[in-house]
Amino acid sequence: MNKIYLAAPFFNDAQNNRISAVKHALEQNPTVANVFEPAKHSYKNAEFGTLEWQKAAFGLDTSQIVKADAVVAIIDYKLEDSDNEADSGTAFEIGFAYGTRTPIIIVQFDPEKEINLMIRQAMTAYFDVNKNGLTALSNYDFDELMPAFVTDRPVI
Repeated sequence: MNKIYLAAPFFNDAQNNRISAVKHALEQNPTVANVFEPAKHSYKNAEFGTLEWQKAAFGLDTSQIVKADAVVAIIDYKLEDSDNEADSGTAFEIGFAYGTRTPIIIVQFDPEKEINLMIRQAMTAYFDVNKNGLTALSNYDFDELMPAFVTDRPVI
């Protein structure tokens, strides 16, 4: 059974709804033991934004990526504002995971968005929510980690 680190922006209701949908799919997956959500494990011993809080949050999140069997990253940031870039924190988590050789699974909700070249090349598998991606994610074998490429999106 696999430990999953769920990377995604969590700054508004729409982003949190996307996280809930992906987490639900992962919880239905028989090859997933648990899902770590950074927003649910925030450092509480210092005020948000202080240097102590920043260092603790960074340390916790990066240590959880190292412990994870895979990172699942939602790359839609400001979907409602037609923002085409991934959240910078999520992009960092993807890069860090790649650097630690942790497999990266990308989930995208927006059918019109391109995918950044660096993210596209770092990922192990890709799931388009508009093409039954959540169902496919709930059935994906995290033990085998079969590559699943995206071929119908332009590169940016």
